[in-house]
Amino acid sequence: MIRVLIADDHAIVRHGLKQILAETDDLIVAGEAETGFQAIKMARLDSFDVVLLDISLPDRNGIEVLSQIKKTQPKLSVLMLSMHTEHEFAVRALKAGASGYLNKQSAPAQLVTAIRQVSAGRKYISAALAEALANSLSGDAEQPLHELLSDREFQTLRMIASGKSLSAISEELSLSPKTISVYRARLLEKLDLRNNSDLTRYAIKNKLGD
Repeated sequence: MIRVLIADDHAIVRHGLKQILAETDDLIVAGEAETGFQAIKMARLDSFDVVLLDISLPDRNGIEVLSQIKKTQPKLSVLMLSMHTEHEFAVRALKAGASGYLNKQSAPAQLVTAIRQVSAGRKYISAALAEALANSLSGDAEQPLHELLSDREFQTLRMIASGKSLSAISEELSLSPKTISVYRARLLEKLDLRNNSDLTRYAIKNKLGD
């Protein structure tokens, strides 16, 4: 039996995932987490085969949660779930240690296949994800500039674009305001932008918001 931990802050989404897995003979939902902190703690204290991890959690960025889980449970397979299409976050998630990336609009059968595949120690690569990964590895000149950002810089970009102040970002990430200012400066330099308004427009244009 494949034991699955679902980490998603939306009760309706968790219920839907549980219904899909309940129709299989070899998959069982062995735990549920509403926050990144809960997911990290449960993954460390209990035994799971696969974590279904939402990339947008209320307390922590999904990529950060993924990294924390892999530090304590390096062999645990993590399948990222998101409303965002593959080209936006999939490559970043795979580089951070995810076993696969699945859009929430995917068919139930695709979800079941993905869980079984990653639980066996393999990567789950959809056709769209394979294309995104190939473009990333090819060094395509058309590769978006935000692919060059570190995970923290990328997270800061999304938070600025959501309207949060540097002090609010500092508090949420438990980092000093000076550190956040450094991330912002790097963002502006790497993306060749001038101010927060430019960062927000960039994020909207590239569909990087929640």
